[in-house]
Amino acid sequence: MLMPRQKTPDLSVPLIGGGTFDLSAETAERGTVVCFYRGLHCPVCATYLTEFEKLVDDFADRGVASVAISSDGEERAAQMKEKIGASKLRFGHDLPLAKAREWGLYISTSRGKTSIGIEEPALFAEPGLFLINPDQTLYYMSVQTMPFVRPHFRELLGAVDFAIEKNYPARGEYEGPV
Repeated sequence: MLMPRQKTPDLSVPLIGGGTFDLSAETAERGTVVCFYRGLHCPVCATYLTEFEKLVDDFADRGVASVAISSDGEERAAQMKEKIGASKLRFGHDLPLAKAREWGLYISTSRGKTSIGIEEPALFAEPGLFLINPDQTLYYMSVQTMPFVRPHFRELLGAVDFAIEKNYPARGEYEGPV
């Protein structure tokens, strides 16, 4: 289980348009928002990532980088990027499912075509949202077992503002006896 204030697993995936997202090489002053999404087949993901795309500059203004990652291959990830009209949000692809599980993401099996007529992969990761500090320690995380009821990016942005203003530490770090 990932723990706040402790180092997260390494994370390196290819990016649409070239290059690699490597969490250990990120240089944003206040860290990185990593949004794991289900894939092209998910209409909820498209809506969710559209919201994220609109706030990339706002996160950057606060010293926070942004990336969306799925286990989709390059072609499907590029289609998602195009579908939502993303020009600022980085899209990583080919996330190994073993790495997704290491990050605490849930894995689902295909149910065939979705409501938008796109085939689900045989296996894919369910969504997760993480705010990772510059030293690669966990500040915030939320993982879902299904596509619904995800944290809103605008609320996360407000939380970043609060954390900056109050120098608020990551919480949930206690591992002792209860």
